[in-house]
Amino acid sequence: MLVDKLKPIVARYDEISNLLTLESTLSQVKQLTQLSKEQSDIEPIVQKARSYFLILQHIADNKALLEDKELGELAKEELKELETQKNLLEEEIKILLIPKDPNDEKNIYLEIRAGTGGDEAGIFVGDLFKAYCRYADLQKWKVEIMSSSENNVGGYKEIIALIKGQGAYSKLKYEGGTHRVQRVPETESQGRIHTSAITVAIMPEVDDVQIDINPNDLKIEVFRSGGHGGQSVNTTDSAVRITHIPTGISVSMQDEKSQHKNKDKALKILKARLYEAELEAQNAQNKETRKTQVGSGDRSERIRTYNYPQNRLTDHRIGLTLYSLEEIMLGGLLDEVINPLIAHAQSQVMGALE
Repeated sequence: MLVDKLKPIVARYDEISNLLTLESTLSQVKQLTQLSKEQSDIEPIVQKARSYFLILQHIADNKALLEDKELGELAKEELKELETQKNLLEEEIKILLIPKDPNDEKNIYLEIRAGTGGDEAGIFVGDLFKAYCRYADLQKWKVEIMSSSENNVGGYKEIIALIKGQGAYSKLKYEGGTHRVQRVPETESQGRIHTSAITVAIMPEVDDVQIDINPNDLKIEVFRSGGHGGQSVNTTDSAVRITHIPTGISVSMQDEKSQHKNKDKALKILKARLYEAELEAQNAQNKETRKTQVGSGDRSERIRTYNYPQNRLTDHRIGLTLYSLEEIMLGGLLDEVINPLIAHAQSQVMGALE
């Protein structure tokens, strides 16, 4: 029963309240911080739980009055309203009881790569990146390009950006996978629709505590940065490639003129990729996690189609189809795709909790 799940949480909240009044707690900064955060995290559930307990008591009181000649009808009417309030609260509480993803409040690395489709795929990498940037701007997030590799027609072979802002991962974590685009390229004289694909990876920014890399496991190479047409960006060996030997995961960075800065950026992205690989391995082992995911999170999985001639976007994981592609690509309506994905994931978890 829901009450049985709520009572220990309320009891823990009250226990923390008592602990926070003790001198022994107040003198321990680390413990004080941990307890305050724990209490803050569960406070929304506790507030709803107390309202829920109160409504359950009112329902019981009114049921006891149903046989009363004078108050029975009044109690019957009030019960209808109380039952409605109870049902609404239960849905709100179930959402609050969903285990929090520890990465939800983190910044993210957004990695977009051109796949099949030649130059048109690279152009769409740029288009989708612009859409995410506009969305980030509306969310008051900051976007910092970490690395980019342009193609010959104004698009990108690959672009990696750090998106900083509260809830960035929680909003964009379901964007990972293969995005397919269908449209007539500007270079197509016959007006034929071209299909191409790109891949998106969403990786939470991680700190040293989460990913501990043994320096002996790293192969670090330096080389001269190169631009379009073999042009030299600078005349020193400032570009850096770091390979994690046990996994074979490799990151190259050459956007900065400083070898030190390129190495620092490459190491941060490498940590994010290692963390992503670790999460995927855990999810593969955890059947319950797989059930509650929106898709596999694998960048090889085709998750979405952007059909420009029909102004249509389709997300294949939840069967969502919207005929507002142009507006979505401007960033303003991206929530119409993101929010249903979040709601779907929540409903799956809530079903598992029942």
